[in-house]
Amino acid sequence: DTKQGVMSGVEVATGLNDNVDDAINDLAERRKDLISVSEGLIVPLGHLINFDAPTNTCAFQIHIGEVDKDLVYKKLVYFLPLLTLLAVNSPFVNESYFGQSYRISTSYAIGHLKSDPLYRFQDVIIARRLGTIEIRIFDPVWDLNRIKILLKIIDGVVVSKDAFEYDVDKYNYLRDRVIKYGYVSELDSILGDLNKICDAPKELFIHTPSDEVKDFYQANGLLKTYSALDNGYRNGEFREKEIPEIKYNFLKAIGGFGGYYIPKLPYITWKYWREWF
Repeated sequence: DTKQGVMSGVEVATGLNDNVDDAINDLAERRKDLISVSEGLIVPLGHLINFDAPTNTCAFQIHIGEVDKDLVYKKLVYFLPLLTLLAVNSPFVNESYFGQSYRISTSYAIGHLKSDPLYRFQDVIIARRLGTIEIRIFDPVWDLNRIKILLKIIDGVVVSKDAFEYDVDKYNYLRDRVIKYGYVSELDSILGDLNKICDAPKELFIHTPSDEVKDFYQANGLLKTYSALDNGYRNGEFREKEIPEIKYNFLKAIGGFGGYYIPKLPYITWKYWREWF
């Protein structure tokens, strides 16, 4: 996939937070840190518009700890096909429209649920290393307000005392429908159950970030869409902006790569060992 262009994901992690407002403020500060050192375009998409690169994707992942993992995992699986629509943002492959999320459909790092929640490459897992519930399915979105709504809904599901159906086959069926077609009629009952827990307006799930990107791209083209996404991430406004000229500095690139990865190599090695074994 790297032959198709110079592009990479950057992992930005918040600290531990015990309420939604603190988590959003933390994320906003981490975004400012990235913005302060990034001269290129920051494009919050699950998969780039003009490529077909299923191993070069980005995600928005949420960790939940200090809960009854088995109970909360099962409740989240029930609502997740619906909640996915709050953060789908990958509508194209090779500039052709796919649906709500090409990344979710093809990325190697996620997939249909297995019988074992510890298996790493699926949409939601119980993480071996951290012992948290890790929701891996969501695409990245620039809109912090939408992320805040998503976190509040998840918080409502987690603290709810109600029990909900746990059916892996049904989840996998709905997942495939949603990432292609968006809001489908089979979600009506799930939305009804969600609204018994917290306020979740239907419009949030019908008009998605993926729809917004699709409409803008079809009206304005590739570069303007990437600039609008960068502007949304940096300034909170999804509209095109002037793109400054960027000069490539080979020594700066090598220095940045080595300065980041060499000191972290022992930690990276330990991390992947813990996640796999």
